[in-house]
Amino acid sequence: MSAVGSPAVPHELARNDAKTLILSALGGALEFYDFVVFVFFTKVLGGLFFPAGMSPWLAQFQVFGIFAAGYLARPLGGVAMAHFGDRLGRKRMFSLSVLLMALPTLCIGLLPDYARAGVFAPVLLLLLRVLQGVAIGGEMPGAWVFVAEHAPRRRVGFALSSLTSGITAGILMGSLMAAWISHHFSPDEIHGYAWRIPFLLGGLFGLLSVWMRRWLSETPVFEAMRANRELAEGLPLKQVVSGHGRGIAISMLVTWLLTAAIVVVILMTPTLVQTAFHLPATLAFTGSSLAAASLVVGTLASGWLVDRLGRALSMALYLLALIVMTRLLFSDLAAGGHHFLLLYSLTGFTVGVVGVVPAVMVAAFPAAIRYSGIAFAYNLAYALSGAVTPPLIASLSKLYGPMAAADYVIGIAGFSLLTAAYLAFSRKGDFER
Repeated sequence: MSAVGSPAVPHELARNDAKTLILSALGGALEFYDFVVFVFFTKVLGGLFFPAGMSPWLAQFQVFGIFAAGYLARPLGGVAMAHFGDRLGRKRMFSLSVLLMALPTLCIGLLPDYARAGVFAPVLLLLLRVLQGVAIGGEMPGAWVFVAEHAPRRRVGFALSSLTSGITAGILMGSLMAAWISHHFSPDEIHGYAWRIPFLLGGLFGLLSVWMRRWLSETPVFEAMRANRELAEGLPLKQVVSGHGRGIAISMLVTWLLTAAIVVVILMTPTLVQTAFHLPATLAFTGSSLAAASLVVGTLASGWLVDRLGRALSMALYLLALIVMTRLLFSDLAAGGHHFLLLYSLTGFTVGVVGVVPAVMVAAFPAAIRYSGIAFAYNLAYALSGAVTPPLIASLSKLYGPMAAADYVIGIAGFSLLTAAYLAFSRKGDFER
């Protein structure tokens, strides 16, 4: 593919690149932090935002439904922000998205519960989750495009995985916060007020991220396209849909994989550990923190492999490891969870396959419509799979037992091996500067 006329880039990550990675990761870290604390406090939120007489399973199912509703709003926000990101600049939308994400998080921590507001309590919670989804729709695609277009060509894989690793650090932050609250507060204190703490801190963290992003500069790729008058004309999304079906399909498939790995293995498993396998909350949160820490390392390693082995082989190796470790983890839980902490940590490392996903997507679209292409495919796939996964896993676990969660992840990973095989035999989609 032809390269956009852009200045020569170094082969190694420079100091400015590191600053870009860190500041770019802050907003994405907030996304995963929010999702972690929301899912980890599902039982608490179910008791607070729905009538007291409702069965615990039904309340939990409805909270998962509210959680999933945020995914349905992602395509709207993603497409709108990506349109202006491709036309006006990456940086402007990049700063706006994190602001729109921080404010609802802060507001969730201030919401009245069902006892005080009645039916308005779950309605307001749902509304704020939708607003979060709109903002997140532009945040993640914008971060990946922003970093990929700043990074040296031969380090794009590691740069993207470093960003994704920093973003997944938000999972670790949420896990540590949940573990700290579980350890230092009694169940009555958590239901009374302590559940608000992580949301309030997350909102303040997001506002800090907005302030810090003012030091970021526009990407060299976008500046070169603007100077050469090569920006997309009309509706970038129309060009994506009409001429880049292959890129859309590949991006949606790898997003489905990312959803299964993160939502089920990392976000939902701590709740399943408590409700389905009856392990104590403190152990579940400790395991979650270890898995999240391993995920950060595993994501970095996957990006390192991408720059050396390529996207296809790196993805295939991680998928095979994910299949094996997921089966071992859930089999151990079914047998009493005697090796839970070790196996969950190792499984978290294999979820690092998510570090390959952005490298696949940024290579799937040309620079002029890259933001719109990724935002459309990623958010559409996340809206479908992300909205369906939590209630689906809850329902399947109710019908077929807790091993259904493991079977779902293994099935998605096995299917994703076909995507890796296609990438291995296709020379199209090399990253275009």
